[in-house]
Amino acid sequence: MRMNATGRVLHDPKGGSFRFDAGAVCLDFAYTGGEGRYAVFETLHEPTDLVEWLAQPPLDAVVTAPVTADDLVAARTLRQAIWAAARARAARRPLPAEAVAAVNRAAASPPLVPELTGSGTTIGWAAPVLASQALSTMAREMIELLSGPLAERFRECASETCPLVFVDSSRPGARRWCSMERCGNRHKVRALRARRTT
Repeated sequence: MRMNATGRVLHDPKGGSFRFDAGAVCLDFAYTGGEGRYAVFETLHEPTDLVEWLAQPPLDAVVTAPVTADDLVAARTLRQAIWAAARARAARRPLPAEAVAAVNRAAASPPLVPELTGSGTTIGWAAPVLASQALSTMAREMIELLSGPLAERFRECASETCPLVFVDSSRPGARRWCSMERCGNRHKVRALRARRTT
């Protein structure tokens, strides 16, 4: 369990993939799919998809009870709320009331409970590990981000065609791109071509 080692590989339905670090587990979770035009990116089709996502690092929450269709609905609701709140904060707009209510609802459930392993050097999650606990843990992380020292560090990728939002936890706070290998590199290539043209 390494809640500070964030980031996931995102896959484009048209092909290709890249590593995107949104800066927090809850924000990584926001990119597991979406509604409307973002439905093509959906990865949480079945409860088992949610089980697999939660079990991956950095959350490492291996659920010990069956995940239900209701858990999946709750996960998608929280995901949409995190996405909406992050975009609003990045655009310096008021947070949508629906998103705030959904995050608060998820955070009201008991969170995952950290547990020291027998070696005394590593930690895991105390059993039982429930999907609702993992969702609560991510909702609480989002609350901390929105109300803490990184509240003004929500950024949308500087590319005009990229809607990805991240929280910039770098010391200088100068991150501009969702990923240097994707939008940052494309910008460098365009700038180089423009210089050669002139």
